[in-house]
This record gives sequence, C-alpha cells and structure tokens, in this order.
Amino acid sequence: MAKSIIITVKGISVATLKIGKEDYISLTDIARNKNTEEPKDVVKNWMRSKTTIEFLGLWEQLNNPEFKGVEFDSFMHEAGSNAFTLSPSKWIETTNAKGLISKQGNNGGTFAHKDIAFEFASWVSSGFKLYLIKEFQRLKDDENDRLKLEWNLQRTLAKINYHIHTDAIKENLIPIELSKQQISFVYANEADMLNVALFCKTAQQWRNENQNSEGNIRDSATIEQLVVLSNLESINAVLIHQGLAQSERLLQLNRIAITQMKSLVSNNNLKRLV
Repeated sequence: MAKSIIITVKGISVATLKIGKEDYISLTDIARNKNTEEPKDVVKNWMRSKTTIEFLGLWEQLNNPEFKGVEFDSFMHEAGSNAFTLSPSKWIETTNAKGLISKQGNNGGTFAHKDIAFEFASWVSSGFKLYLIKEFQRLKDDENDRLKLEWNLQRTLAKINYHIHTDAIKENLIPIELSKQQISFVYANEADMLNVALFCKTAQQWRNENQNSEGNIRDSATIEQLVVLSNLESINAVLIHQGLAQSERLLQLNRIAITQMKSLVSNNNLKRLV
C-alpha cells in the first residue's frame, strides 16, 4: 500500500508517495506554483514537448522492462507539433509507463517518480525545484532517522535479552571448576546454537562466506531477524531452566524462528515503524 506524506514547498502543499522502495511526488501540486486554478493544464503543456517525451521515454527504458517502445516511438514522432496533445493517463495506458501514476479522487492527480518530478519542477520554476529538493531531502532525512532509531532499539533489546540468556547458561549449564577457556566455549556454543536456529549457519560459516564484510552475522541481520533473535534468546533461557538438552532446544527454536519470521515478513506493522 502506498504511504502518502505531505511536504510544504514555498507555501504549497505537495503530496509524496512511497511505493515499495520508490518515491513519487505530485506533479499536480507542483504545477500549482504556476497555475493554482488549472494545474492539470500545466502538466499537459509540459507533456506536449518533444524534449519531455524523450526524457520520459529514456527513464522508462532504463527502469521499466515492460515499457512499450513501439508506442513510444509513435509519440516521439508526433511530439512538438501544434496539434500534439498528451495526457498522463494516455501516456500510462498506451506505453505501460511506470514513472507516472494517475490517481483519482479528492487526493488524486498525477504523481511522478522523483527523478521525473524534479525535471518537471525545473520546467515549472528552477527556483521552486531547489526548494522542492530541499524539503524532499528533509523528509528523507527524517525517515532515515526513524529507521536508525528503530534499528538501535531492536539491537539494544537483543543485547539486553542476551544478558538474560547468558545468565541462564551460567546458572544451569556450566559445571563448577571449569577453566575460563571452557566457560567461553560453552557461551560460544550456545550463541552459535541460536545462530543456527535462526540463520541456519554458525558465526564462523558466515565469516567464511563474507570475508570482505565488516562486523559479524548479527550485525548484518535485518530488523525482523533481530526481533526474532531477541525472542529466541528469552525462550532459550526458559528452555535451559527446564533442563532440555541442546539438541531438543535447537529443534524447538528453529521451528519458532520459522513461524515468527513468516509472520513478520507477511505483516506490515513492523514496516510501518520504519
């Protein structure tokens, strides 16, 4: 589902859409800088230009494998003539374009991928384009800050639960009078047991496969994986207190990891936090 956020550029409200990983900006709203009464006409006038059609076609060729090149060639041949007119919806329907989106309703209008939106804004007003880029970048900075906050929160949670996990190992798995080396081996063994349950590989196996990567297997984990890892650490601590052998715990934790990861991947609630 597309996520809409409004930014204000020189007193004009401009809607943005997040569709997957791509950002789209309302051309209709940008056009209000030139014509507040009939912004749609501004967009249509921009699309009459041969230069515009060439730019739109090039963007689609670079980013859209389903773009219909034959229909595009027809528009290129006609573009620039006095009789040539083209609406965003006709462009989308005829060429299967992905760079423009036509939305209906009160909050509708023409949206364009940010690359195209900045090009349109430059045609409307170079000064307005600079303000638009500034406000859009501020929006992206805010999104990145929220992502970092969520990431750090989950990592902190994982670290806190890991202390609970290691305390359970110390109380229940470590016999008395073991050497420090033996104690370290037991900790590493339990940590790797969780790695295998969630990542299906040990930390050493991950390092062998990622020799040029910085950090470790957990540093490369996704937010969803960190959430599950945090849960596994707490559950493993309970299973240790119950006296279950490691092989039994590994089997149960792997099943739990599979179930929870499936749930998180199919649930949008975690994505909304980002």
